[in-house]
Amino acid sequence: MTPEEKIIELGFQLPAPVAPLASYVPVQRTGNLLHISGQLPMDAEGLRKGRLGDNVGVEQAQQAAQICALNILGQIKSSAGVDLSNIKQVIKLGVFVACTDDFNEHHLVANGASDLIGQFLGDKGKHARAAVGVPSLPLGAVVEIEAIVEIAD
Repeated sequence: MTPEEKIIELGFQLPAPVAPLASYVPVQRTGNLLHISGQLPMDAEGLRKGRLGDNVGVEQAQQAAQICALNILGQIKSSAGVDLSNIKQVIKLGVFVACTDDFNEHHLVANGASDLIGQFLGDKGKHARAAVGVPSLPLGAVVEIEAIVEIAD
């Protein structure tokens, strides 16, 4: 089963990528590595906003992180022109969580993206990760996720 088929089987759909909102490119390729710029939790329902420990719960933020993961895959397929079957390995996710000073469950929010990518890609989706809390993110987003992905020749 291809990653795209797995995405559909699990009840998700691969989004069309969102154009950059500032002065950057969505994907930069270096050899067989793709560096995917931070993706916000933006889909047909809009942008998921807020801060953990303030007005957003962990479960809501995990769902936002899933949207970010889907947007990363969408950028790989559309902006980089790479079929998801050509992913050799997700190397690393960088997860930024908008939160209050006393919030300390960043890792649980990041699991929303990590677990979903693992479901879609199996062992190829296992990755290193950083999950950090920040006081704010662009446009008031609750989470932003960037990725490094190795692709086949």
